[in-house]
Amino acid sequence: MRIAIIADVHSNLEALETVLRHAEGENALDQLWCLGDIVGYGPDPSACMAVLRRFDLRCVAGNHDHAAVGLLPTDDFNRDAAAAAHWTALQLAPEERQYLENLPHVVQEGDFTLVHGTLRWPIWEYLHSAEAAVAHLQLQQTLFSLVGHTHVPMQVVEDEKAREGCRGHYLEDGTKIELADERLIINPGGVGQPRDGDRRAAYAVYDADARTVTLHRLEYDIAVTQGKMEAAGLPHRLVYRLSIGQ
Repeated sequence: MRIAIIADVHSNLEALETVLRHAEGENALDQLWCLGDIVGYGPDPSACMAVLRRFDLRCVAGNHDHAAVGLLPTDDFNRDAAAAAHWTALQLAPEERQYLENLPHVVQEGDFTLVHGTLRWPIWEYLHSAEAAVAHLQLQQTLFSLVGHTHVPMQVVEDEKAREGCRGHYLEDGTKIELADERLIINPGGVGQPRDGDRRAAYAVYDADARTVTLHRLEYDIAVTQGKMEAAGLPHRLVYRLSIGQ
C-alpha cells in the first residue's frame, strides 16, 4: 500500500490538483491522509473539499477548518488570516460546514497518529520547539506521528541521549525516511501555502511495504491561484506570500 500524506491545503486548488496528479503517478493514492486545514487563506474551499472527498480519505481538523465554521474564534489570528476565515465561512454550503465540524482532532492508522498541531493541543499548538516535540512524544501512543500546521517539512526523532530529548532536521525534496523502531514525528510541509522559503507545494508518500516516507516538492501554477484570490478580494499579503513561500 502507498499512501499520499498532505497537510495545509488552504483552499489552493491548483496546488492540490498538482499534488494529487503526482501522487497518482507514484501509485500513492490507495489512501489519502490529510493533516488538517483544508480551508482558509485560499480561494477554493468548496472545490478542494470536493476533490479530497473523492478519495479514501483520513482527515483531521485544523485551526482554519474550525475557524471557518465558528468552532474557533479568530481573536488570535492575524488580521489577514481572520479576514480569510470570515470570507471562507461565507462560501461554505451547510453540508460542507457539517463535514468540517465533524472532523476528528486525532486519528490513529496502524503505526501512525495523525494530528494537525500537537497531541498536547491538537488544533492550535505549533511543533516549533524541542519542548513541544518532547511533550508530544510523551503523549504519542504509536511509533510514528504525522503533523501539519507549521507548513515546514521536517522530522523529529526521539533521542533520550540528546540534551533536549529529541533531534530534528528539515526535509528537502526527495528525502527518504527509513522507518525503523525509532519514534518519529514527521511534517510533510504545506500543500497550499509553504513557509520554508520554497514556494513549491510539499507532500509525502508513505510506502507501507518498503517502510519509507518520501518528501516531494512540486511546481504549480501559482499565478492562477493568485488571480482567483485577487478577484475574491482576499488580502494582498496572502496573495504575495505564495510567490515567496513564506
